[in-house]
Amino acid sequence: MNEVYDFLKACETYYLATMEGDQPRVRPFGTVDLYEGRLYIQTGKVKNVSKQMKANPKVEICGFLNGKWLRVAGTAVEDERIAAQKHMLDAYPSLQNMYQPGDGNTQVFYLKDVTATFSSFTEEPRVITF
Repeated sequence: MNEVYDFLKACETYYLATMEGDQPRVRPFGTVDLYEGRLYIQTGKVKNVSKQMKANPKVEICGFLNGKWLRVAGTAVEDERIAAQKHMLDAYPSLQNMYQPGDGNTQVFYLKDVTATFSSFTEEPRVITF
């Protein structure tokens, strides 16, 4: 899991895919955190991505860095605890002008049942599950 976190953190921007009915939706994301042994992402409850993950929590993340890419498939589980929101926002001070722990909008999800696949054009794919 740490390797997945390190890769996504180094990417700075990765892409999160969700479903809206039968239409895939993909958008850039930049938040990733390790908290209590879980990989977390963050958004706002007012955003469509939040509604999409609530309706269908299966997500996929894709990031690219130094000629390698990572695909992370898993299930997003909302963690409503203020401590989890605070941990995320402490890692991203630039977001604190838009989000605050317990503000009713800040939302963090951890990923479970994860399959992470590291790939490149020069190496065999490598899979990590957690």
